[in-house]
Amino acid sequence: MSKIYRPALLIVMLMAACGSPSPEEQLAELKKEEATLKQKIAKLEKETNKSDTAERKKKSVIVAAVQDTVFEHYIDVQGSIDARENVSVSAKMPGIVTAIYVKEGQAVKKGQALAQVDDQILRANVAELRTQMDLANTLFLKQQNLWNQKIGSEVQYLNAKNQKESLERKMATLNDQLAQTRIVSPINGTVDAVIVKLGDNAAPGSPAFHVVNGSNLRVLANVAEAYASKVKTGDQVVLDFPDIDKNLRTKIGFASKVIDQTSRTIKVEVPLQNDPDLRPNMIARMKIIDYVAPNAIVIPVNIIQYSLGKPYVIIAQKQNGNMIAKRREIEMGRTYNDKAEIKGGLKAGEQIVTIGYQGLNDNDLIQL
Repeated sequence: MSKIYRPALLIVMLMAACGSPSPEEQLAELKKEEATLKQKIAKLEKETNKSDTAERKKKSVIVAAVQDTVFEHYIDVQGSIDARENVSVSAKMPGIVTAIYVKEGQAVKKGQALAQVDDQILRANVAELRTQMDLANTLFLKQQNLWNQKIGSEVQYLNAKNQKESLERKMATLNDQLAQTRIVSPINGTVDAVIVKLGDNAAPGSPAFHVVNGSNLRVLANVAEAYASKVKTGDQVVLDFPDIDKNLRTKIGFASKVIDQTSRTIKVEVPLQNDPDLRPNMIARMKIIDYVAPNAIVIPVNIIQYSLGKPYVIIAQKQNGNMIAKRREIEMGRTYNDKAEIKGGLKAGEQIVTIGYQGLNDNDLIQL
């Protein structure tokens, strides 16, 4: 039998021997025994659960080592790819299209004929003029021969010469007009669109073909007036092309000095190297680097907390064999997206709490 219950049993036996106690006396005795039992149970629980309680007070966290890195701040703008040589080609003379020599996607050279406009009348005029030129040239040669022999007058010789040269000038004019009946490419490139069709009436100013030089591309963007003083030719820039998951680092080729009165922006141009993946009108995200800090301490913005307006973070330190949390006030520099530059309060190698920092105070026990 348990030693705890022996006194109670003796009391009951004594009461039975001496006579039955009153209900009030029985209740008082039982409460006394209950209090004694609770004290003993509490003492045993405190001794057996002491170590478990200490462990339960430790909060689980995840830490990361603070490292030196390069921090860059960007001015974000959206632009698009533009071809420097992106032209609509039209006929120089009106007329019916009688032939088309190229198709979409075909590479062409500068001066190459793309189509032909009806030149029948001009060719007839050329043939007629050529006959007149043959006669005028023959008469001139005869008159020249006579003049060399001192036969005939100088006026006859000059008239023959003038007639010949006049017809030659007319022939040159007709040949120029005849050349203008061909629709030619003004650049080296690729035929992006064939707009005209056989039998169409071509006219100056009406696009017949679209030719693009894909090897001479650039990114154009408009930067807000507020950043105009921070953006200049030669600045480093990161280009991101989200549609093809590609990015590259290059430099600004041109930054306008004049602010557009309508949009209140300046024009920025970034030249591109030849790349078959890049196409005109493709979206480009431009990140202009306006601040660089080498060997900077950079941490996630979301782990920074504030107390009375002052920023701080929680770091993990070892003390007396235990890991404890320490609040550390910091001096912040610039921020970009989810990163913050720390100018003071942290140094490389320290362990900063990245997960589980909420509610931690100085000297709280933690476990990694």
